[in-house]
Amino acid sequence: MRLLGRLWHNTKGATAIEYGLIAALIAVAAVAAM
Repeated sequence: MRLLGRLWHNTKGATAIEYGLIAALIAVAAVAAM
């Protein structure tokens, strides 16, 4: 989690990372729901 936090704050393309994480979470949730 620390590494994620560092990436989150140090990266200028934080929005891209956010969208990637959100998409991954949605995909995992969809697979788990099946």
